[in-house]
Amino acid sequence: MFIALLLSTTGLFATAQSSTVSSFIESYIHQHSFSGTVLIQKDSEVLYHASFGLANREFKIPFNDDTKYKICSITKSFTATLILQLYEQGKIDLNAKISAYLPDYAGEGATRVSIHQLLNHTSGLANTDTVKSLENALKYGIGFYNKPYTSDQLVKNFCSNQLVNEPGKKFDYNNGDYIILGKILERIYHKSYEKILTDQILTPLHMYHSGLLSQDKIVDSLSNTYFLRTDLNQIVPDLPMYNQDWYAAGAMYSNTKDLLKFFNALFDLKLIKKETLALMLKPGLDNYGYSVWIRDYKGANIKYKRIERYGSILGANAVVFRYLNENVTVIVLSNTNLTDLGDFALQIGRSIF
Repeated sequence: MFIALLLSTTGLFATAQSSTVSSFIESYIHQHSFSGTVLIQKDSEVLYHASFGLANREFKIPFNDDTKYKICSITKSFTATLILQLYEQGKIDLNAKISAYLPDYAGEGATRVSIHQLLNHTSGLANTDTVKSLENALKYGIGFYNKPYTSDQLVKNFCSNQLVNEPGKKFDYNNGDYIILGKILERIYHKSYEKILTDQILTPLHMYHSGLLSQDKIVDSLSNTYFLRTDLNQIVPDLPMYNQDWYAAGAMYSNTKDLLKFFNALFDLKLIKKETLALMLKPGLDNYGYSVWIRDYKGANIKYKRIERYGSILGANAVVFRYLNENVTVIVLSNTNLTDLGDFALQIGRSIF
């Protein structure tokens, strides 16, 4: 009888908690013009999963919970995991330099920048992203993403620049670091990054709604993306670009269910070992580990200790928070830049515990 009562009480608590979260989210989305999908898991239970708004504004096609999104830099967590799998196999030394794996790499950092420094964005390499303003993007496009390139061309033409900082001394979020890591994966595996990603992660985890974007593919159920033109004060379609040029730094698409599979597998130690995960989550400069920020890991708010992984390219916006002391995962995917997804995910966590 006691066990039955306990289970009944637990069920009532979960239901009440889900109702509270639902009320908070519905209030927040109306106040902040949110468009997209939200998924929340506590322990092994999905507390909330719902979608709001239009996946295609021209034809007024609504979202559903299976809609796919451009997840942008969340791709980096997949790339970091693939590198760490090779580290566990003894095929990559995190302290080795770029030239150990790319002997033809012509950049100044060839013998000075380590795999570790690429993973935590302290390479010191000149940043590949040169667009600094909306005005500049509207006039000239989004840097080299306006033309298609192979992975070899990306590394040679845009990621082999001079060092602007001493390696290891300064955090500078640089997509070029992860483009180089993608090329290193290809050299070691003798496969394309897409094939490696599929074989090592997507297929084993049954992530059949995820993959790499490319101009020559049609991805079914992929939402369109829109961004706010502040100069016009209106929503417009994203600027033209070749999504494949984001490569191992940001070219993936996925949905909330698949991303949950990935992060659950990561923290359940199905992809890398406990000690390796600890390396990934060790805060460095800017509280950044390997592909993720680690927040509130000390101090008064330690109960909210979490990893944060963002993805953002114009209207494509995504965030994953994993609250480490409460075993709560919050995934928010959107097709506009109208909502601060970091604030949204943080407020969701605080509404749960």
